[in-house]
Amino acid sequence: MTDDGHGFATEQVHGGFLPDTAHGARVPAIHMSSGFLFDDFEQARDRFAGTDDGYTYTRLGNPTNADVERRVALLERSPEAILVGSGQAAVTVALLGLLEAGDHVVSARSIYEGTKGLLLQNLARLGIEVDFVADQRDLDAWARAVRPNTKLFFAETIPNPKNDVLDITGVADTAHRAGVPLVVDNTLATPYLVRPVEHGADVVVHSASKFLSGHGAGLGGLVVDGGRFDWSRHLERFAHLTTPDRALGGQSYVERYGSRAFVVYARDVVASRIGPSPSPFNAFLLRQGIETLSLRVERHSANALAVASFLEQQPEVTSVDHAGLASSPYHDLAQRYLPRGAGSVFAFTLAGGEPAARAFIDAVELFSRMTHLGDVRSLVLHPATTTHAGRTASERADLGIGDGLVRLSIGIEDVADLLRDLERGLAAARAVTGREARPAPASEVASLAHTVPQGHVVVEEV
Repeated sequence: MTDDGHGFATEQVHGGFLPDTAHGARVPAIHMSSGFLFDDFEQARDRFAGTDDGYTYTRLGNPTNADVERRVALLERSPEAILVGSGQAAVTVALLGLLEAGDHVVSARSIYEGTKGLLLQNLARLGIEVDFVADQRDLDAWARAVRPNTKLFFAETIPNPKNDVLDITGVADTAHRAGVPLVVDNTLATPYLVRPVEHGADVVVHSASKFLSGHGAGLGGLVVDGGRFDWSRHLERFAHLTTPDRALGGQSYVERYGSRAFVVYARDVVASRIGPSPSPFNAFLLRQGIETLSLRVERHSANALAVASFLEQQPEVTSVDHAGLASSPYHDLAQRYLPRGAGSVFAFTLAGGEPAARAFIDAVELFSRMTHLGDVRSLVLHPATTTHAGRTASERADLGIGDGLVRLSIGIEDVADLLRDLERGLAAARAVTGREARPAPASEVASLAHTVPQGHVVVEEV
């Protein structure tokens, strides 16, 4: 299906679909094959020469995986995407498609700990340096961090767990004035809530294991190229794309592929060599999830705002980090970039510290205790002793990760049931801290639950 200005829900169901002309199947087949047959000698030569668009080996491309790539690229309003085995692989491929020894990265400090570790440990061993911007709203701080060897800016649209929304246009403009692209992780927003390329970002990455899939049944990641950054204007900075390459017959990637230079290099040189190949079966599961993305994220976001509003009213809760709340310092950015909702991953802090958090997490019954995000099921975790346990106490405090902070990923359940489960956890927290019990009035739960439309959303779960 071509892009004829269809709505998001239509595109997530039909976009990028290529009919099965051989058998007429409406759902694309799962091509569980390592390699693909050539008709003859000439076809094999042409495919390796890049003059035939067919497939050779699944590490390099697969029809099932390509179906997902076309659909996500369309949803992100971008020309092309690369499907890889996980979100961490997507970040790695995107960064290695741009960086080399001696380069420098400017990154928001509020990013996924796995990405931070990649920058501080793995890439540092390759001679790549990074500076973190503590206040990502301070555009001057981004500009001050730029060096002559800076190669890219990196940030997340909705960081985990603080829900501190990114000023995409402001950071993108700052990056472009420095002559570098902005790479954005859009995992927690998804293209349903925001398309970063439309606001100036150049490369978008996703952990498809999260909201794009929704079911938590498989891993996947995507690198999406917006196709707008002019690599030819920066000949020395991006020499791997702008200098002649023997593999291209003496042409550079920019000369051969133009605006596609980065995505072709990332696919053919980085992903194919490192080999983070996704299983076609996982690609199939991901595709099934994408077809209901807007329905799920709409419900996720509405439920999360209702839960955040409920928690903000509880006396044992000292703060709620959700940009959909008027009290959030990022509320203006949420209104600007996220009119459909500020996502469903956020944190709140209990006054009783770790004992209260422990009691709360052990008491809930509907929330699943696990390290995952974006599932149709609601999830709960204690970052200070899990995802951020490798940080010192002072580092955690600097990041706003206190001992009483609890992370939630709100699912698509009936919100009244979620609020009752949260009250069960709050009651347990009160018991260990000696606070007077304050069960939420039934009218309060009913009022908040009424704000979420419960009957009109039908979600197919794989």
